[in-house]
Amino acid sequence: MAIMARLRAPGGCPWDREQSFDSIKPYLLEETYEVLDAIDRRDWPGLADELGDLLLQAVFFAQMASEENKFRIDDSLDAISEKLIRRHPHIFGDADAKTADDVKRRWDEIKAEEKKARGEAPRGILESVTRQAPALVEAQQISSKAAAVGFDWENPDQVLEKLDEELDELRRARDGGSQAELENEIGDLFFVLVNLARFFKVDPEQALRRTNAKFRRRFAHVESRAKLPGASIAEMEALWQEAKGAE
Repeated sequence: MAIMARLRAPGGCPWDREQSFDSIKPYLLEETYEVLDAIDRRDWPGLADELGDLLLQAVFFAQMASEENKFRIDDSLDAISEKLIRRHPHIFGDADAKTADDVKRRWDEIKAEEKKARGEAPRGILESVTRQAPALVEAQQISSKAAAVGFDWENPDQVLEKLDEELDELRRARDGGSQAELENEIGDLFFVLVNLARFFKVDPEQALRRTNAKFRRRFAHVESRAKLPGASIAEMEALWQEAKGAE
């Protein structure tokens, strides 16, 4: 905080001094994804470094808020400390929670109680999910909230049946539908896959990130041994299988 205050002070760094809440937002997102990448690679020294970069964003926002007498970083730290204690009554109080689902359910109940105590009008169940989140994350959150109140399949087999149904609808749209219909059916397919991941307790964002990393590795192998563009699909497929077998 002292370093950031110095950078933002008169005579400090010209770049840091001209930043605003809005101009720093993209860096927050960028640093978040770099943290995720370090975790995926199990790069622990890299993760330590990236977490420092991520913490810098909180420091930056708090310094700008302090300059405008809005709040200090102490307020943010106090707020999260109090929230953690308040929402874990099974640890810091006499409540009971035997499973992770019990904890999550109680967390949501306490959160709703807090909003009521602040005089906030009740909102729709899905209104708390930000529309600014990546679409995959948004789908995960809204399907989880709907399921929490009983709007859900009974088992994963039913979700797999729904997946088959959506694939059939996609095939029909491919054969005679408009581009808008194709987009709609592809969206439905993604949404069902997100729900299937939820039933299997798989994070769809993390699953896709792992697949992306796997594709990068295998394609790099193909690229290093074939002339691209120019190689035949048979040659590239053989190299792909070679990379797959080496994993």
